[in-house]
Amino acid sequence: MALASLHDLLVDELRDIYHAERQLLKALPKLAKGATTPRLQQALQEHLTQTENQVERLEQAFGELDQPVRAKKCKGMEGIVEEGSEVLEERGAEDVKDAAIIAAAQRAEHYEIAAYGTIVTYARTLGYDTVARLLEQTLEEEKAADQLLSQIAESGINQQATTGDEDEGDEDGGLLSESRGTSRRRAAGKAGGSRSAGSRGGRGPTSGRTGRR
Repeated sequence: MALASLHDLLVDELRDIYHAERQLLKALPKLAKGATTPRLQQALQEHLTQTENQVERLEQAFGELDQPVRAKKCKGMEGIVEEGSEVLEERGAEDVKDAAIIAAAQRAEHYEIAAYGTIVTYARTLGYDTVARLLEQTLEEEKAADQLLSQIAESGINQQATTGDEDEGDEDGGLLSESRGTSRRRAAGKAGGSRSAGSRGGRGPTSGRTGRR
């Protein structure tokens, strides 16, 4: 599509974010399934419902502009979604993975906030007030979703994730202490055995001297 005017750029941006939202319709259920914190799961599931409504608003916006509903491959969101998928494949502590899922979801939110902010500005400049109102509603939803994810992270997940390394260290330390304790007991047992043998050996010569007198 040739970008000869701001109108063309507006349509191009709509197609880009439309593809981005369609990708999130597939990604959000996977993120929700991978999360272990109930509040995070609920937030992601609720945002999935919001995303479905946002896709419908975009389709309405295309109609207001007398444009066919068409998606343009969004490489930016594609990369964000791919990174989110990699997070789900990682092994690790549940709290740490939840923190990583929040980070992945917020990257998507920030991309959308930037995109919708730009689109709303273009629509207002061109006098497409209905389009601006439609997508401003979506913009506010994205901001609220981002804030909610921050609240969930700060309410305990981030703090709990910081103890992951400490817990792992404690576990290793406990095993190490147990191993050292076992070694000390074995060493003490050997030393005790040597002392007993030495004592018995010492009594032998004494008895011999007594016998000679």
